[in-house]
Order: sequence, then structure tokens, then C-alpha cells
Amino acid sequence: MAAEEGLRDRPPAAPPGLATRAVWAGEAGPHWQNAAQVPIVESATFAYPDLESWLAVAQGRRPGHIYSRNTNPTVAAFEEKVRALEAAAAATSFASGMAAIAGVLFTLLSPGDRVVSIHDTYGGTNKLFVEFLPRFGIEAALVPTADHAALEAEIARGCRLVYLESPTNPALAVLDLARLAAAGRRQGAWVVVDNTFATPINQQPLALGAHLVIHSATKFLGGHADALGGAVCGEAELVARIFHWREITGACLDPLAAFLLLRGIKTLALRVERQNQTALALARELAAHPRVARVLYPGLASHPGHEIARRQMRGFGGVLSFVLRGGWAAVERFLPRLRYARLAANLGAVETTAGPPATTSHVESTPAERAASGIPEALVRYSAGIEDPADLLADLRQALD
Repeated sequence: MAAEEGLRDRPPAAPPGLATRAVWAGEAGPHWQNAAQVPIVESATFAYPDLESWLAVAQGRRPGHIYSRNTNPTVAAFEEKVRALEAAAAATSFASGMAAIAGVLFTLLSPGDRVVSIHDTYGGTNKLFVEFLPRFGIEAALVPTADHAALEAEIARGCRLVYLESPTNPALAVLDLARLAAAGRRQGAWVVVDNTFATPINQQPLALGAHLVIHSATKFLGGHADALGGAVCGEAELVARIFHWREITGACLDPLAAFLLLRGIKTLALRVERQNQTALALARELAAHPRVARVLYPGLASHPGHEIARRQMRGFGGVLSFVLRGGWAAVERFLPRLRYARLAANLGAVETTAGPPATTSHVESTPAERAASGIPEALVRYSAGIEDPADLLADLRQALD
């Protein structure tokens, strides 16, 4: 009894840090055959010895799994890790980041509803706003990015959902998430934030007032460009509704992809810290280069959103964009000269990737649509990897020179 009373008198343990959560969250065992790592459960279905136990799981009266389109042990571990990193009440997963974004929008919006967002969201998201949602009688009001007064005015007109992305892909615009989340909540709207670029290491939108956070887990979370996945986390009631949409429509995360993403997240804090430092150093160097017209990176004091980023982010991220002098022709000459960058439509990986919006973030958009979103054709999106920063810097110099 005395020992128990002594335990009660101890102060509660402090929440673990983000790096600790990245390693340990979702890893609670025991696992099958006492495996030290979460096993890959590649089983479409799960069998029971009798109807009573089967029905108890099916009705949610006891834990378990029925069918991997609904839930799966490996996938559940991934969801728990993301939930812990974002300090959310609940999380669910999808087969890709775009499946997660579409799942949120089509779960929460109905004909006659209105969503407010920005001009330069990720290209696939923008297509949902301008091409798909209107077919279902859902209005999407898109406002010039980072015009906070215009966004607040549009939200005040009434809306069901406010969809934000910060920093944006690929122009690295920064939105004041706390300010806009407050504006959305005043109207009774759900506030959803795509946190892919920042990652939960650099930014936690739920703490700033968002209801839901979305990740393309393919990017920084996985970190190795070998698995597709998406995640949604936030308030439990909303996540339950989104999970129900996903289990019925079927855009489920594959257990092997979930395993790869779990493995990748364990080094997320280390990778992001290195990528933050490298991207800032490269941005400063490029800002002084005569062949570069403009550098877009929140870590630079010259960035319009720098002060907001300092306030709401722990680090400025591993992605920077820059506009070359000489237009598209300069981009065509520059990119193939890079030795330490994959020319690929990806970001957030351990190896550096680079490319223009025409082949990456806004490949589905026309040049006119990219221009309307404020995205120059001569822009290069550069996702710093974990290579030696000096090598990346020398590589950029030789390619520019």
C-alpha cells in the first residue's frame, strides 16, 4: 500500500518529445512471435474460431480486425504513430495523400456547401476545387494566397470548410494558421490544414486551431520515396466519419506501404533537422547568385511570411524554390547539370529531388492555370536531402555557372 501511495504522489511523466514519439509511438507489443518490429500483416482477412468471437469484433465489442480494407494491424500502428506526432485525438490512413485530401472533402462537404481556400494549393488539390467539387454542387472560393484580409472576408461570407496549406507547394507561401483557424471557427466551419511540407516536427496545426491535419505520407514522413500513403488526424468524431468514407470507398493503405512508412518515420526528426539546416544554407547562397531572380523560402528574412513562420514553425522546412533568370530555357539547361538531385516528381526524401511545377506539383495544370496561381514556369522546386550540405552547394554552383 505504501509503495502504491508513493507512486500516486509522483508527478505525471512529461509527454515524450517528438523524436521519441517518432520512434516509439504505435510500436507497443507484444508483436507476433515477439518480433521487435511491427510485423507486415499481408492478410486480406482475419479468421475466428466461432461466430461469437467474430461477431464481438465485428460489432466493436472487443479489439480485432475483420478485413484489411477496413482495418489492419500494420496500418493501425502507422496511424497511431502519426496521431501521436500531431498530438491528435485520432488518425486514419489512405492509399495516397490525394486520396486523403479527397476523402476529407467528400466526407465533410455536401451539395450546396461552400469551401474557402487559396489559389496555389497543390495542383491535385486545386483540381478538386475547380474541376470535381463543382460537379457535385459544391462551391470553392479561391483567394489570393497569403492575403489574410481577403481570406477572412471570404470566410465571413459563410462556408462549411476552410482548407489551408502552409507552406504551400511549390511557392512556399506561409499562412497565419492561428488567425485563419480562428476566422473559420467563428463561422462554425471546419478548418483543415495540409501539413506535408512542414511535417509535425516543424509545425502542429491542431495546436493552432485546426480541426484536421492532412499528410502526404509519401513525402517527409516516409522519407525514402518507396511507399505511397496518406494520413488524416484530428478530432475523433471527424476522423471517424472520414474513416467510414475510406472503408466504404476502399482507398486503404497497403500493409507493406504502412510498414515502410513506419520505418521511415523513426528517423523523421533527424532527417527534418538536417534538411531544415541545409535548405536554409542553400537558400541564402542562391539569394545572392546572379543567375537566380528570386528565392522562395520562409527562412529568409526577405520572405513575406518570414515573421509568421518564425512564430508558428520550429524550423523552416527542407524545400525551397527559386526562379531562374532566362525562363523555361534556363530551367531546361540547369536541371540536367545537377549531379546530386533526382529529377523526379517527389520531395521530402533522403536524396535531393528537383523539378519545375510543369512536371511535379502542377503537372495536371496548364501554363495559364499555373500563371493564375502565381507559379512561374521558370521556378525550380528543390527538396534538400540528407547529403553533405557542402556537396549540394557545390553542385548548385556548378550547374548555375
